[in-house]
Amino acid sequence: MITVEALKENGVKTEEGLGRCMNNEAFYLRLVGMALNDANFDRLRAAVDSGDLTAAFEAAHALKGMIGNLALTPVFEPAAEVTELLRGHAEADYAAYVRRILEARDRLLAL
Repeated sequence: MITVEALKENGVKTEEGLGRCMNNEAFYLRLVGMALNDANFDRLRAAVDSGDLTAAFEAAHALKGMIGNLALTPVFEPAAEVTELLRGHAEADYAAYVRRILEARDRLLAL
């Protein structure tokens, strides 16, 4: 079970995320669980695999907002980076970004 303490130990800015949830720990943790299981992770992977940068941007942007609001920093940082690259359709190894995002997400899910 994910705890606030475990999240904090793994680089999550829990005070910030909790503050956005009026310091309601149960609500925050419920939202964290929902966010880490969001379908946009799979959408991002599929869009990058198929080369659909527009769909990849939409999924990354959605993740960035949701993950950022919960202050899930280990996932947010690579999601924010790839979102900006995708916004401009920049040349980049998008698959590497997706791997970083999913690995960070999986580490938090394993808590």
